[in-house]
Amino acid sequence: MPNSQKLQDLMQQAGIPSFKALSRAAGVSERQLLRLRQGKLEQMRVDVLLKLSPVLQISLNELIATFSTVELLQEKAAPTQELLEEIADLRKEYQRSQLQLEQQREILLQELQQSSLQLLESLLLQWPTAAQKAQENPQLPAIKIVPLVQKPLEKLLDAWGVEAIAPVGAKLPYDPQLHQLMEGTAQPGELVKVRYTGYLQGEKLLYRAKVSPLTES
Repeated sequence: MPNSQKLQDLMQQAGIPSFKALSRAAGVSERQLLRLRQGKLEQMRVDVLLKLSPVLQISLNELIATFSTVELLQEKAAPTQELLEEIADLRKEYQRSQLQLEQQREILLQELQQSSLQLLESLLLQWPTAAQKAQENPQLPAIKIVPLVQKPLEKLLDAWGVEAIAPVGAKLPYDPQLHQLMEGTAQPGELVKVRYTGYLQGEKLLYRAKVSPLTES
């Protein structure tokens, strides 16, 4: 029994030779002493503990502290709670690190796309017009290479979220935010024709489309 030795030590200090002698001296049953020896102090009545403490020559608080398992459980639980808090902190730190890495990845990807778009600027701006001219005149030898360049370029732009403002040859209302006049003048809303396409990446304007007024086309 977990508490038998503790009780025997107290009995020896108080000059009590046996459990039966303790039972008689305190006026409590041996069954109550058995509960104490089994570590079941929480199941004992307070009046029993009040009878035992003076016979054992210790205070009620000392008796409870010696035989109670509550404090022991709390002591064991404390490191566990502390460990759980540390795990929670580590989890939060991990999530913050993952978020920072994701943000850095997005920034690096945007920088890569931007630098690549700058290298491809001439192709992006000139190719749609050249392809349109080739398609208008199937006799040109260049018509055969149009699909070889156009399809991979379209896939790349689609993967990067880059879209054309309007196809070459399109007629649409003039918007100075998206269109750049190559010649003449036009008021917002007046029809213009796209000569060289422009591009958007999401809500970001990369290049304005170059247009001409229809009256001067």
